[in-house]
Amino acid sequence: MIESIVKNKRVTEIYASFVKHMKNFLDEQQINHEEYTNFVKWANRLGTSGEVPLFLDVFIETYVLEAKYKGLPGTEPSLLGPYFVEGTPLLKEQPFVLPQRPDEKGEKLVFRGTVSSVNGQPLPQTRVEWWQDDADGFYSNFDSDAPDYNLRGHFYTDENGRFEVHSIVPVPYQIPTNGPTGEFVKAAGYHPYRPAHLHMKFEKEGHEPLITQVFFEGDEWLDTDVANGVRTSLLTKLVDKGGHKEASLDFVMRIE
Repeated sequence: MIESIVKNKRVTEIYASFVKHMKNFLDEQQINHEEYTNFVKWANRLGTSGEVPLFLDVFIETYVLEAKYKGLPGTEPSLLGPYFVEGTPLLKEQPFVLPQRPDEKGEKLVFRGTVSSVNGQPLPQTRVEWWQDDADGFYSNFDSDAPDYNLRGHFYTDENGRFEVHSIVPVPYQIPTNGPTGEFVKAAGYHPYRPAHLHMKFEKEGHEPLITQVFFEGDEWLDTDVANGVRTSLLTKLVDKGGHKEASLDFVMRIE
């Protein structure tokens, strides 16, 4: 007996639209067969190298977010990126201190934030996930020799939707360039750097999850971020307090 095939309507809709726009793209660019063959070979190397998530996160995700959220109220989302991991430790007491090595390098950072709804109400007990690079530009659990979950953790906002985190100031870093993604960066004439940033993910019942990043005024790579993930609304200022730097930002979540 031949099994019936159940079509996924959304898949067929998206594929039909993809084909329509791809035909227009091919007509516009007049891609020759050699260029197509070179692309297929490169795409195969991208897949076998395990860099598909890296490439899509850096060069595609930002446009997905822009298409979905442009013009909507609430904090602008930014890239999840390839360095998110599950299972981070729960930080229980404010101020929340991220796990760090005893000799952790870098400038001390005190970051304060508030979380509210688009209706103006503060959001207590919002789950906040935080991750960032270290002073050498590396992420724990990936390319760093730091212990697992170093400079990573999750916590909950207080009754007024506020939180305070003690960490270190992140630094700019370059995306991996020794594989197919690097081949593309070089061929396109891009630089491989991302400006310094903090990653945050907010979750609250009745609201859409918010995945975003925080950037700092004055960073040399803000205008040319290789991942095009910078949003002016996500910029904050680092204030020098002598023994540490301070920064803050308010976050607004969309109702589900």
